[in-house]
Amino acid sequence: MNKFLLANFAAAFASLSAGVSIVATRFVIGETDPISLAFFRYFIGAMCLLPFLAIGLKRVRLPANHIPPLIVLGIILYAYFPWSFTASLKYTTAAYGAIALATMPIITLLIAWTMKREPLTGAKFLSVVLAFAGVVTAVSDSLFGDNPGGNYLLGISIMLTASLAASIYSVFAKPFLVAYGTTLITALSMTIGMIALSPLAYGEGALSGIPDFSPLGWVAVLFLGVIGGAVQFTSYTWALSWLAPTRVAIYLTLNPISAIFLAWPLLGEPITVEAIIGLMLVLSGIFLVNSARQKEAAG
Repeated sequence: MNKFLLANFAAAFASLSAGVSIVATRFVIGETDPISLAFFRYFIGAMCLLPFLAIGLKRVRLPANHIPPLIVLGIILYAYFPWSFTASLKYTTAAYGAIALATMPIITLLIAWTMKREPLTGAKFLSVVLAFAGVVTAVSDSLFGDNPGGNYLLGISIMLTASLAASIYSVFAKPFLVAYGTTLITALSMTIGMIALSPLAYGEGALSGIPDFSPLGWVAVLFLGVIGGAVQFTSYTWALSWLAPTRVAIYLTLNPISAIFLAWPLLGEPITVEAIIGLMLVLSGIFLVNSARQKEAAG
């Protein structure tokens, strides 16, 4: 299996686990606050990647002029993104949050096009539209059904800023991922983000003792740290090192699909016709953008 195909699988895995992370975050957010949960998630993730960070820094000497942008990128994806991701799900439902997060392919494409790092072809634009339409269709029952109450518009707005943060990282981090390796940059960036979150977590009292989560709450937090943190973001950044940011981002539209199908066995929520149609549209968008990129490479 070639690395190009593996990178597509890594992007798909990262996106599907992001959907599970939405469910896990919604489950445990009632037991803590957004800052503390974001800190605990990336503290666990950073500890998992600590050996790789130590080995990588011994083998690679980072130029002084590369350190400031790496710090900024680390704060963007591993401090601001987890806070905004977590905070949004305190105010809105998983379905609404997933729709907002699924705008990342559109934002990534626009940023890459603006920075002249990715051409905006008709096929790519159509693939993003198809994928986003699939997401909206899949969760349309929640979107257009009864008003869920609460400040859901605030939650959607916060999640849109999370999408913007992840999109900026996707576009600007790729040169560093290619130059120094995804594991080192992921471990370094996650550690930077965790350190940036620590003063805020201290202010929330998160560092005063062992967190008082319920048993299932601990399961959710450990999942968010290990799978939804270390493994998910290593897979995501590894995919970024081999694929164009737009192609990686298009897979993010799978995350609300995984959330829907996970809710069926765990929460007893039925899989609707809208979800099946939405999944077909998302897969069509993925196929179209991959075909467009292969034609560009062949041409």
